[in-house]
Amino acid sequence: MTDATLSAPGPRSALRQLCRDQRVWLTSALILAVLAAYDLGQAADSALFAGRALLNTAPFLVLSIAIAAGAGATGADNLIARAFTGAPFLMIALGALAGGISPFCSCGVIPLIAALLAMGVPLSAVMAFWLASPIMDPSMFVLTAGVLGLDFAVAKTLAAIGLGLLGGLVVLLLSRSGALANPLREGIGNGGCGGARVRAPKPVVWRFWEEPERRAKFAKTALTTALFLAKWLTLAFILESLMLAWIPAETVTAALGGEGLVPIVTATLVGVPAYLNGYAALPLVGGLIDRGMAPGAGMAFLVAGGVTSIPAAMAVWALAKPQVFALYIGLSLVGAFASGLLFQLWTMA
Repeated sequence: MTDATLSAPGPRSALRQLCRDQRVWLTSALILAVLAAYDLGQAADSALFAGRALLNTAPFLVLSIAIAAGAGATGADNLIARAFTGAPFLMIALGALAGGISPFCSCGVIPLIAALLAMGVPLSAVMAFWLASPIMDPSMFVLTAGVLGLDFAVAKTLAAIGLGLLGGLVVLLLSRSGALANPLREGIGNGGCGGARVRAPKPVVWRFWEEPERRAKFAKTALTTALFLAKWLTLAFILESLMLAWIPAETVTAALGGEGLVPIVTATLVGVPAYLNGYAALPLVGGLIDRGMAPGAGMAFLVAGGVTSIPAAMAVWALAKPQVFALYIGLSLVGAFASGLLFQLWTMA
């Protein structure tokens, strides 16, 4: 028996590897299969929901995948990484401000975050954008002002920017101590070499399609990134559809009534796994505020739910290493509670 024979994987080993590589797709298929066995209608609804959600997210996916693949193929990722050096506080401030006015939801921002981190953009600036982006956008501002009032809309925008600044500064301090050097999981981008260091400069070749090796790199990066994002977002959207179907909105929001600190704490904890998107949550929170819920609790619920709904948290878990995921959730909790408390104090002044 030759060394090659000894080292070659057997059929069982190859099958196990295939299952590991495809476990997310298999999980989605298993959920739909179990649903079909017990409730065919819900299985169809969940599949259609996931399909529509992926189509709605597709423009963001295509754009970010093209940016990431193009940056790698041309070598422009080095320029982008170098642009984020030398002024960390300014980059954090710009990231938080851009996030507060960008039109990204908590799931839609994930592919852009993957592209930025894979390019070597420091995690501190990315985290500022990451936390602020899902909370507010121009259309959300207008709708929030119409449903909850202009004061609430302005306060929510400031909460988004403030949460981004908080997250960016905390990550910057941790990064300077040597932590969070490799934020991405292995196999995402280039293995997560961004964040704490800028890669060695290489010449940029903008007409990458003229070189076979660069064309191949573009195609490989685009395909790998697309498949990774598609499988995780598909599973997330299927789970979101089940939460929408099986958990009445009133069940989540009924626990948020009352006054004092307790409702703000409760709203923060309930908001983290909340399945409601920002638009659907507004009238429900508005109704509860009309019935006596503390405005600070409403703010905490909207901020926490906007940043870390279960589908979005799953996407973050798939993308980032566990310590970055834990930090993301922790910052969301602290920021949502602080936003609710400050807004409550402001309304009482």
